[in-house]
Amino acid sequence: MCHCLFDACLQLGFLNEAVWGGNRNNKHAELICSQVIAGWRHIGEQIIHVRNSSTHPHSALHHNSDGFQFNPLCAPLDDEIVITKSVNSCFIGTNLKALLDEKQAETLVIIGLTTDHCISTTTRMASNYGYNSFVIPDATATFDRIGVNGEHFDSELIHRSALARLRGNLLPSFLLSN
Repeated sequence: MCHCLFDACLQLGFLNEAVWGGNRNNKHAELICSQVIAGWRHIGEQIIHVRNSSTHPHSALHHNSDGFQFNPLCAPLDDEIVITKSVNSCFIGTNLKALLDEKQAETLVIIGLTTDHCISTTTRMASNYGYNSFVIPDATATFDRIGVNGEHFDSELIHRSALARLRGNLLPSFLLSN
């Protein structure tokens, strides 16, 4: 049995806030993620890095864009697993589930961007597959959103709302330091 940490979409493309709706909350998410990753490396547990490769050629996350690259704070080491996805869930169109099953993973700790898309979708799918899945709230972030009627939703509200839907799956980062 093993415990896996996986970080989703900690890529340079997310540093350009305007592309994603602006007003990103939790501006220190990548720094916190880098600390979680360092701690996970220290205890010798499995780390899986997941990046998004947009199918849209002009996207900041398209494989031909500089934004496709991992944020240097959270970049994988040569011996760490990297998975590339093209949709919100880290499970769809990837070998993630097979990899986790092969490693007999029981517990997944999920960090990265964005709270209301990749993190939420992946966490819920992981729970549906039967993994004990947890999100570290301060190791995630999101951006402002525009509603269906053109109304503006602040990034902190979006973040808290996404976390509220994952309430049973939240793990304070201070627990990982002990």
